[in-house]
Amino acid sequence: MKQPEIHSTTILSVRRGTQVVVAGDGQVTLGNQVVKGGARKVRKLGDGRAIGGFAGSAADGIALFDRLDDKLREQRSPLRRAAVELAKEWRTDRALRKLEAMLVVADAESTFILSGSGDVIEPDDGVCAIGSGGGFALAAARALVRHTELGARAVAETAMQIASEICIYTNSNLTIEELS
Repeated sequence: MKQPEIHSTTILSVRRGTQVVVAGDGQVTLGNQVVKGGARKVRKLGDGRAIGGFAGSAADGIALFDRLDDKLREQRSPLRRAAVELAKEWRTDRALRKLEAMLVVADAESTFILSGSGDVIEPDDGVCAIGSGGGFALAAARALVRHTELGARAVAETAMQIASEICIYTNSNLTIEELS
C-alpha cells in the first residue's frame, strides 16, 4: 500500500534594512487531512545568532537543524561557513543524503536556502521561500518589499497570510523569529 503524500509548510525569510525575519506556518497535512495545525518549524540557532525554518520531514528537518546548530557553535563559525559545511556533509554522507527536507537560514549578514543536493543559495533581494506555499509567499513578499515601506516582520506576516489564503497546505498559525 502506498503511503499518502505528506504536504507541509511554507517557510519565508524577509530581509529589510537591518531586520531579518523567518516565518513558518503550522500546518501538517497527510493525504487529504490536516493532522496538525500548530507545528513549530522555525527556531533560533547558534545561541540566537541565526534563525531558520525547515520544510519537509519534521524528523529530518530537526536533525539538520541540530547539525547546523553544532556547526554554528563550533568556534562560533559564521553562518556562511556553517551552511556550506552542512551542505557538503548532507550531499556526501550516506545517511544524511536520505534526509528529505530543505532549510532557510539567516543571520545578521546573510540568508540561504539549503538542500540535500548541495545547494547553498543566497537570494539576490533578501527574500526567499520554500515549501508547499513557498511560491505564493515569495511572490507576495517581493511585491510588498518593492511597493511598500513595511518592515520585514509586517511583510512576512502579510505574505504568509496571503499564501494561507491560496495554498491548501498552508495555514495562518505562524511562528516568526527575527533578528535586528
